[in-house]
Amino acid sequence: QSFKLLGFLDVKSVPCARESVLYGSLGSLVVGLGHFLATSRVRRSCDFAVGGFICTMLGYWFYCRYNLAQHRIRQRMLKEGMRNKILFEGSSLDPERKQTGSERSDS
Repeated sequence: QSFKLLGFLDVKSVPCARESVLYGSLGSLVVGLGHFLATSRVRRSCDFAVGGFICTMLGYWFYCRYNLAQHRIRQRMLKEGMRNKILFEGSSLDPERKQTGSERSDS
C-alpha cells in the first residue's frame, strides 16, 4: 500500500521522497522549537517551523537526487566497461593485452 503526500508524491516508490520528508519534519521540529525557545512567540515559531520543513525537505531532496544521479552514472560507466572488457578480451583491441614486436609493426 502506498502513501501519497499532497495527493501526488508517492513516498514509498519515489527515490529520496521518504528520507526528504523525514529530514524535513526533523528540521521543522528543530527550527520551530529553537525559535520558540528564543522568542516565546507561538505563531511566529509555527511559521518558522513550516519554513524549516520546506527548506530542509527541498535541500535534502536535491542533495539526495544529485547523489542518486551520480551513482547511476558511475553504475552505467562500470556496466559499459565490463561489457567492453568481455567484448574485447583477447582481441587486438584489448588494452591489457601485451603486443609483441611483429604485432606492433602490422598496426
